[in-house]
Order: sequence, then C-alpha cells, then structure tokens
Amino acid sequence: MDEARIQSEGEMRQRLIERYREIDGRTLRRVAGAGLSWLRTNQQLVNSLNVFPVPDGDTGTNMVLTMQAAIDEIAPLGERSISQVAQAIAHGTLMGARGNSGVILSQIWRGFARALDGHETMDAETLAIALDEARETAYKGVVRPVEGTILTVSKDIALAAEEAVRDGVQSTFEMLERIVEAAEKSVQRTPDLLPVLKEAGVVDSGGKGLLLLFEGILRAIYRLPLDQPLTAVQPLSALVLDRASEAIEPGQDWEVIVDFRPHTPLDVTDFYQRLDEMGTSIQVGEGDGMYRMHIHVPDEVRFEPIEYIDQLGTVTNVSLENLMVQMADKASQADMQSILLETVEPGQIAIITVAPGPGIARVFASLGVAAIVEGGQTMNPSTQEILDAFENLPTNKIIILPNNKNVILAAEQATELTVKQVAVVPSISVPQGISAMFALNHEGDFDETVAAMTNALDDVQYAELTTATRSIDIDGVSVSQGQVICMLNGRLVAASDNLEEILHETLRQANTDQTELFTLYYGAGLTAMQANQLADNIRQNWPQQEVEVVEGGQPHYQLILSIE
Repeated sequence: MDEARIQSEGEMRQRLIERYREIDGRTLRRVAGAGLSWLRTNQQLVNSLNVFPVPDGDTGTNMVLTMQAAIDEIAPLGERSISQVAQAIAHGTLMGARGNSGVILSQIWRGFARALDGHETMDAETLAIALDEARETAYKGVVRPVEGTILTVSKDIALAAEEAVRDGVQSTFEMLERIVEAAEKSVQRTPDLLPVLKEAGVVDSGGKGLLLLFEGILRAIYRLPLDQPLTAVQPLSALVLDRASEAIEPGQDWEVIVDFRPHTPLDVTDFYQRLDEMGTSIQVGEGDGMYRMHIHVPDEVRFEPIEYIDQLGTVTNVSLENLMVQMADKASQADMQSILLETVEPGQIAIITVAPGPGIARVFASLGVAAIVEGGQTMNPSTQEILDAFENLPTNKIIILPNNKNVILAAEQATELTVKQVAVVPSISVPQGISAMFALNHEGDFDETVAAMTNALDDVQYAELTTATRSIDIDGVSVSQGQVICMLNGRLVAASDNLEEILHETLRQANTDQTELFTLYYGAGLTAMQANQLADNIRQNWPQQEVEVVEGGQPHYQLILSIE
C-alpha cells in the first residue's frame, strides 16, 4: 500500500513538473489570486507579529489590501502574455500600496514585472531572473534597508532561485518548492538579524506575509485548501475585531461575538467548518481556557452561532451588532463632521495631511491644510488615496505630512506618480505634523518652506498612550496585557494599570524642565471630563507649564500627548 501511494505521489509530482514547466499570464493571474487568498486566511496571524504590544498590527491587513488592488487590476484581463499580467499586478500594487510592507511588496512586483517585459511565458530561469530584479528593486526603494525584514526574505528567495537554476531545475513548479522552503528558513532567521524581533519573541511580519503569498501559490498548485488558517485559534490579544466591519460582505447583516468556555477540548477544525456554514469574517481567539468567536451572519440566522456554541460550553458573554446600522451611523457622522479646508490658489503651497481622528483633522484644518486623508495606526492610507488628495488641487506645489512612520513610504511613492512638485515632510506623529504646520508659508519659496517644516519636527516631543495587546518584557519595561502603556518619541517607556500614573511617569521621563506647553489629544473612549481631570492633575504637578485639552477622536489611543 505504501509503495503504491509513493508511486502515485511520484507520478502526480511529475505531472506537476511538466504542467508548470512554463506558465503564461492566465496562470499567473490564477496563482496570484491564490496567494492573496492564503494571505487573507492568515491575515490576523501576520497582524499579531507586533514588536511592541500596541494596537497597530496592520502588516497583514496592509499586504492583503495591496494585493487585492492588484487582483482587481488583473480581473478583467484576458491576456495570455505574462508580461501584460505582471505589469498590471505591478500597477495595482503600486496604487493600492498601504504601509511600509505594502509599498515594499509593490516594489517587489515592480522589479518582477520589469524583468518579464516582452515575455509571453515564464520558465524557471526567467523566474529566477525576475526574482533577482524584484529583490534589487525592493532594496533600492528603501533609503536605509534593514536586514531581518521582508527585504531579507526577498533576497534569500532570489538566491535560492539562482541556486536552483545552477542545479538544473527547469520547471517553475520545482522552483516554487525551492522558493517556499528558502522563504520559510529566511523568516525563521529574521530574529537573529534584527535583535528587536528576538527580544519581542516574534518573526518579521512583512517577511511572513511574503512567505504566505508564495506558499499560497504553491498550495494552489498542490490543490490544498486555502481557507483554513495556519493557526486556527490565535491569542485573544491578536484579534482585531474593530476592523472587521470595514468591509461588510453582501448579505451579512449582523456581527456576532461570543465568549465561552468549552466543556471539553475544542475540536478546532470541526468548529471552523461549522461556523463556515453560517457566515463569514470568522475569527477565533483563546486565552486561559476562554474562547472568543467572531462572525458575520445574515439576519435570519443571527442567533445560530450562539445556539451552536451554547451546546459546546458555557457562554459568558454575547455581543450582537447590526452592521447595516453601523454603516449608516458612520455615514451620518461623516456628514456632521464636515471640515472647512484651506482654499489654495495657483502657485501657492498646499498641505496634505494624514489624520487619525475627526478632532485632529479639525486642528489641521484650522492651521490651513488643503486636504485631509483619513488614516493612522491600523488604517494606513494607500498610495492612490494620497495621490487623489492633491492631484486635482489648483496648484503644483504640494507638501505631504504623513504623521505616521508607516505612511511615509506610501507618501513618497505618491510623489513619483505626478508631474506636480511634491515633497514629503517626514512627520511620524500628529504633534510633529502640527509643529510643522506652524512653519508653513503658503506664499514662500517651496524648498525653503519644506526645510523649515522639516526642521520644526524637532521642536516637539510626543507620547502615545494605549492599552497593551499582549504581555511582554521589552526595552527594560515589563508589560502585562491590558495595562496602559506609553510610547515616548517612539520608544516604550512605561506600563501601568493607572492612566494618571503612567501620564505622570511619561512627563517625568520627557525632561520637561525647558518645555512650556502640554497638549492632550484625547480619544479611544476617554470623555472630555476624564481628559480635563487628567489635565487638572498635571497642572497641579507642573504649575509652570500650560496645559491644553483637545478632542482628537483617534481610535485605539486614549491619549496623544504633545510636549513643546
């Protein structure tokens, strides 16, 4: 029996070697879609690979949205030419790129497509050349490449492909097997190359996402399922449920979340299969024996997941939200929060800024920005969204304030897609962006204004207070999941169960002797009364400094603090 099975597997493998000796554009379109499907299935796994325990685990989401833009671009194509399909994928990822991981992924596809220019099909040797060009383009697209990231994985993939050619590999199928194996080893090595990953106990998230793309392609060729995640049950801290309503599937009217403790060990495979029959957007998390299940379901079966789980264990909490009402509320809120923006004339300098909340957007509007792009932690805007914000303005002089380190690359990429004079002032926080606005001169010399706004970034310190998504010891700080933590100038400095206590510790570490103003931008569930109470307490302890309170409206972060 074993010999027969081995022989059958050998014959199947030989058929795949022959079938995929070369691939054309239609095959590339199909397997690229499979890569996206596998990445989306494991999206939350990639999101959970955060170095710091902050709610900005968006690498998986950014890579999925970037690839989805590519798949949308190639969907209507009937081309057999692999050159045409690769070029369309490259263009789609370029315009849809979100976050640093998405931008680097778009550069990988850009180099890949460049190497295939004029080719009708792709064999193993051509694939190796394309992967090498992809690596080179990705590295050139980053000012200061860092090893132990997606860049390293792209390099190791290219080296494995070159070695495969030297070994006489002549089928793209065999090449893919070599690539996936090399990518897996490369991802596992990332903590050895980037100490902060080792300290956090994670592998690089972008590298993991790239591995999943190639792995999904290979799984499609093997005809393995693409809808069962590698880790079906993730840590509770890795669930990102507040983003689940961003794209509501047709016919899915209710969001159902159930917390429960199973009577017996949970059969995860069976559990997922049963839930899959009910709805979509399924997530399952586990912590200390307690499980949390999330699903979107049609109106007529909204109680079915609850009834099913009640048979498996003790239900401790249930949440049902009408997704259609949520979407209507969001649209209504958007209407009420219309913001008056600066009107620019031809020849004037226009400022485009990224803002994570309506209150912060209003502050930027009051300072004279011409356009606002919604975004920030967990919701990085795409290259296309940034480009659209300024392309139709009646001036050729544009300055972009990203206000987030994970938006800078997408902003820089947008500057290459326009004939306008566009510069990025590399603000990595909202306080830095606001500080830069005070150096703006709409009528001034463009280069001098860019330099002045860039210099102003150093005039302010910034802190961000949020809730820890997991327990960890990093940067000399011991963090327990659920504690309030503070990132001061991008560095984790404190953790506490008490918001007031950590706010005071932040100010003590910020060396505030020479500062004059503290501004508290509150959001993430804090009320105006709570924010003002915190401000009053600061005034008592720092009587020499002025304290202002501003409604920021930003998600996930209770406070963004500006120290000037």
